[in-house]
Amino acid sequence: MSIEKQLLTRSGSSCELSGETENLKVYEVPKSPGTGVDSHILVSQTCLEQIEDPDTMDPNHWRCLNDSMWSEVPAVQVMAWRILNRLRSEGWPQDLLDMLYLDEETMAWAAATGEGNDDENLIKHIDSNGATLEAGDNVVLIKDLNVKGANFTAKRGAAVRNISLVHDNPEHIEGKVNGQHIVILTKFVKKS
Repeated sequence: MSIEKQLLTRSGSSCELSGETENLKVYEVPKSPGTGVDSHILVSQTCLEQIEDPDTMDPNHWRCLNDSMWSEVPAVQVMAWRILNRLRSEGWPQDLLDMLYLDEETMAWAAATGEGNDDENLIKHIDSNGATLEAGDNVVLIKDLNVKGANFTAKRGAAVRNISLVHDNPEHIEGKVNGQHIVILTKFVKKS
């Protein structure tokens, strides 16, 4: 029996995530420790498109996980956990994640792609007002700064366009002031 037929039987001919019955596709769950039907789920075209392109995810579509996360099929549990982690900034997915229990082996599979890794370990560059700075942002100096080695003062209010981040130091950014490329402390800038 083919994997697709086994999945149709297991799922009752419906998407194992959303319950939809139209345009069903076989999806191999990444980083599966096993093979065959246990490493696959049956999903709708809508679910598949959003899984493969996270930028198109519609949080309201995934409210269906409130039911499917309780599936006894580990592959379905893994995908529910991964999707909820992608959406946890919405608020309600975090509540579902708090309720979801995965055994040790299933949890290892779910986390194998890096989904759910806390951003706490990432270096964040924060300006004087607490806003997160990204590479390419524009900032304004909030204080006159003496630029060492260049013999000039970068004046308060000067715009620094298209900054770059110093990746190993969250307190430093780089940018051009008066045509000079300089390193600036993040506490002396505000995002514009």
